[in-house]
Amino acid sequence: MNKLTKSFLVLLSIYGLSSQSLASDDKMTIPVKRLTLETSLRIAQAAIAQCRKEGVQIAVTVVDRSGHAQVVLRDVLAMDITLPISKKKAHTAMAFNTPLSQLQSRFTKPYQVPKIDELVLGAGGIPINVGGSILGGIGVSGAPSGETDEKCAKAGLEAVLADLEMEGS
Repeated sequence: MNKLTKSFLVLLSIYGLSSQSLASDDKMTIPVKRLTLETSLRIAQAAIAQCRKEGVQIAVTVVDRSGHAQVVLRDVLAMDITLPISKKKAHTAMAFNTPLSQLQSRFTKPYQVPKIDELVLGAGGIPINVGGSILGGIGVSGAPSGETDEKCAKAGLEAVLADLEMEGS
């Protein structure tokens, strides 16, 4: 094999290795799914509609995957205090990726309770998790019980879940 052929083979192998490393799965960015404003609004409106069926007026907050409020709605007679509570419930559910009703028994001793002002461990918040991707959280406040708050949050998610699952597949 002559020098020119050897040099050519070396160049091909180097090129092959460099193009292989560029084509590998070691990407420098990742695609991030986010809810649209319209989807978040549909969630919030469906939660309010369910709570109205239950005979209660609530506030609902839908947060994005970073915990920032995307939609906040307060029904006409819901107390003002329901606004910050619904946001904290949505944020907590998103952060723990767990319905808050499942977290209540998790922190039963005082030293186990997280001491972060933005967390609320009362029922009424659920994560928005579709196909293994956390998209945000829904928090509802204002019903006489956390169970009713959570029922309304679930109704909000159910209003868009099929569409979100179809889009993700």
